[in-house]
Amino acid sequence: MGKHFLFILRHPPESGLRVRETLDMIMTAAAFDQTVTLLFLDDGVYQLKHSQDAESPDFPPLARWWDALSMYGVDDLRVEAESLEERALCPDDLGRLVRPVARTAVAALIRTADVVVPA
Repeated sequence: MGKHFLFILRHPPESGLRVRETLDMIMTAAAFDQTVTLLFLDDGVYQLKHSQDAESPDFPPLARWWDALSMYGVDDLRVEAESLEERALCPDDLGRLVRPVARTAVAALIRTADVVVPA
């Protein structure tokens, strides 16, 4: 039986290489049949925004990466509700189906994971 990985994404899409390395780790864990949950906090919520533009010659738009992750079975995307609110966003502004999580419930979510990867 595999482990449950929780990746905590806190950085905006402009973080470039950091975001790319995190996506590589997520895909690797999922490829080895591990359960993967993603939690977007702080400026990490911008990674899910419909109109985000983090494209560069070496890094395609994040939307393509999120589409690829669903093929690996990474469908459990959570977003801290307060992080959205603080950035004047709502779930409808995001390009993916996500489940909002209250800030008070984040610690409990973290406790459910076998491996927590702050990214």
